[in-house]
Amino acid sequence: MKTAARPAHSKILILDFGSQYTQVIGRRIRELQVYSEILPFDTSAAEIAAAKPNGIVLSGGPASVYDKGAPQIDPEIFSLEVPILGICYGLMLMAHHLGGQVKFTGRREFGAGTLEITNGSQLFEGLGSQVDVWNSHGDEVTALPNGFRVAACTTNSPFAAVEDPQRRLYGLQFHPEVAHTPRGREILQNFVYHICRCTMDWTMGSFIEDACERVRAQVGDNKVVLGLSGGVDSSVVAALLHKAIGDQLTCIFVNNGLLRAREEEVVQRVFGENFHVKLKYVDASQRFLSLLDGVIDPEQKRKIIGNEFIKVFQHATEELLAEDRKDGGGAHGGYKFLAQGTLYPDVIESVAIGGNPAQVIKTHHNVGGLPEKMHFELVEPVRQLFKDEVRQAGLQLGLPKEIVYRQPFPGPGLAVRILGEVTPERLRILRDTDTIVQSEMEASDWYYRVWQSFAVLLPVQSVGVMGDQRTYEYTIALRVVESQDGMTADWVRLPYELLGRISNRIVNEVKGVNRVVYDISTKPPSTIEWE
Repeated sequence: MKTAARPAHSKILILDFGSQYTQVIGRRIRELQVYSEILPFDTSAAEIAAAKPNGIVLSGGPASVYDKGAPQIDPEIFSLEVPILGICYGLMLMAHHLGGQVKFTGRREFGAGTLEITNGSQLFEGLGSQVDVWNSHGDEVTALPNGFRVAACTTNSPFAAVEDPQRRLYGLQFHPEVAHTPRGREILQNFVYHICRCTMDWTMGSFIEDACERVRAQVGDNKVVLGLSGGVDSSVVAALLHKAIGDQLTCIFVNNGLLRAREEEVVQRVFGENFHVKLKYVDASQRFLSLLDGVIDPEQKRKIIGNEFIKVFQHATEELLAEDRKDGGGAHGGYKFLAQGTLYPDVIESVAIGGNPAQVIKTHHNVGGLPEKMHFELVEPVRQLFKDEVRQAGLQLGLPKEIVYRQPFPGPGLAVRILGEVTPERLRILRDTDTIVQSEMEASDWYYRVWQSFAVLLPVQSVGVMGDQRTYEYTIALRVVESQDGMTADWVRLPYELLGRISNRIVNEVKGVNRVVYDISTKPPSTIEWE
């Protein structure tokens, strides 16, 4: 029996002109429970019309509309009879293409400002007469196109917000999407709900249902293999695919010997016992450790671990194919698809200003860059989601909090948190230390309040005293940072009592350590991980 087609969701398309805030616009609209999608700036009017959006947002950008090679819009977009909101550079483009004037006035406006609302624009409904806003621009609109009128102004800009309500075209000189515009959410809300007539139909439940339908349509009766790391992204993909296709999914979990304490137990328990996912566990720890013997250079460590992972994963998939052929799975063993935890930021960051939109999406091999000879087609069920949305999906799919909200963990594992040579003894010291750091952060309720908290084993030994005896043992550096996306980070001012407790436990309980230091550097100039 054929199922009825699901009704189309409301949709806002965002054309990206290179603003650092483009992703923020997308996230803000999704927070309103309306689906948003970010497209390259030179997407044609025909492609946009085919997508049937309820509205379009033109992002900001660093260029000037008159610069040579500045990103331009297909002007036919303004004739689609779809509501359009231009933000900063997007406003300049609108004015430039529709007959207005844009100039660099020499009055660069950056930072906080006060918006004076001058008429009853639908965009500012319910906001009163003044709104605090955040500006970031050098150019200004100096003459409006025909049909436009002023909706609001600031001290330096008489055209801080403009509109042509007949054609439903709106432009803002400021950024409503950033936190520094406190009532910006309401402005976007007015555009999305009242002007674009969107409904609140972007929910995690509806996404999961749609994603399962898409996976079933793509995969059919074939089988899917997934490299499961125990991290958030691959875990959510595993849970989602299992919901969609059940035993057609097999996960491969590789123990490279560089995992945290009991990590392999947790993954096997959650996915094997609780979710009943088909799980192939490969203990390759000795292979990895022997290859790392004597290696000190961090880049060489990463390369060795990455290359060996590919070999181990490929061998594991060949074993699956052989087993499946033996069971009558067909010439290709039934395994035709490789699943990956590609996220929306991965896709967006592949889009370069000036690039060819047909070639902008790079392949993200979360499992380390698998060879093409494996002949798998990709399944990427969460490529529409931001990181926070992936976590929401994980909770809805029944994954435990310890996995959904776990902190980022480097692909090469503890190897890059041991400065210098990786040995079984140094791994033992760092694992024991890491267990203490995690347990104390969780017990104090700080674990879920920070971006990352971890220990680094330094190749530094120093003199200490324990029980009236001289010691000469290792130093641990404690690294705790707060961040939004890992691009920048600041060290966390943990309570002294907590720092003291962590330090005392490490020195007293971990054999081989007699000193703990706290890393108080920011990123930049430092990185979050030490290697």
